[in-house]
Amino acid sequence: MKPNQYAGKQMMHGLKLDIFSQDGIEAIDRATMDVLSNYGIQVSDEEGLKLFEKAGCQVDQKTKMVKIPMGVVRKALASAPKTFYLYGREENRTVKQEYNGRVHWTCFGTGIQVCNYLGNGKFETRDSTDADLARCAKLCDWAEGISYFSLPVSARDWAGKGAEDVHEMLTSIENTTKHFHHIDPVGEHVEYYRDIVLAYYKGNEKLAREKPIMSMLVCPTSPLELSHNAAQVIIKGARYGIPVNVLSMAMAGGSSPVYLAGTLVTHNAEVLSGIVLSQLAHPGAPVWYGSSTTTFDLKRGTAPVGSPELGMISSAVAKLGQYYGLPTYVAGM
Repeated sequence: MKPNQYAGKQMMHGLKLDIFSQDGIEAIDRATMDVLSNYGIQVSDEEGLKLFEKAGCQVDQKTKMVKIPMGVVRKALASAPKTFYLYGREENRTVKQEYNGRVHWTCFGTGIQVCNYLGNGKFETRDSTDADLARCAKLCDWAEGISYFSLPVSARDWAGKGAEDVHEMLTSIENTTKHFHHIDPVGEHVEYYRDIVLAYYKGNEKLAREKPIMSMLVCPTSPLELSHNAAQVIIKGARYGIPVNVLSMAMAGGSSPVYLAGTLVTHNAEVLSGIVLSQLAHPGAPVWYGSSTTTFDLKRGTAPVGSPELGMISSAVAKLGQYYGLPTYVAGM
């Protein structure tokens, strides 16, 4: 690699990892459509249930289970954009997200503690603060290898005092000119995020919708549930033009099947249900196919993000995102 270049700017020629055959990926797709149409997904949000029902899905109001026909899924995938932009506060910080496009990099969290180095090999661990978040944002603003800024630590000094997530957004965009990706959004506060973007554009609603300087990440609850918060983030993000990353965190052997193929089916059903909801709320809404799915360590009761299985799953999920023609976001290897 030449000086002043980094991995995120390079196209990898001659290196390709195909974790699926075409038959394999189609088998995962068929199994997913079977789960969505015959078993369904639980939607714990009244507005979400109404949108699914209006689209022709079978809704059980008692159990909140929604059966999504394959035609509804395919129609939603056809309307979801293959390309959208993550706008920065400076024009040269805008990042293109596209199906089958370049690889970009971001930080990830959300951590609740930081470690202070005290010298002589000693460390002090404490709760993270708003000031820590500001320092992280400034560091990532400087770092060329990071394409946009995801919430890395939480402002725990705001916990219980007010809208912690809103303060985290404001602190982030004040301290980086890069696009801000909120990975801990609250459905009831999405209007506040929109108002901050609107204020940045001096009340110009057209610019706020067309060039949002923030996006959101939301997780279905494994196995197979769109919670009230997840549904509201997806619906409001779609309606306000805020890109939404629908990201499953299924755990093989914990909240999903121990076999990785089965986990991929669970993961796929969860993410596709969120993508369908976004397109029902506003056709053409920008959305990622996301993953931080990994295995579950049965001995220690943890979800190791550094495990080989996460790398395998992320490779598979990247292929699924390409299969569906969507910009894709996966946890690092």
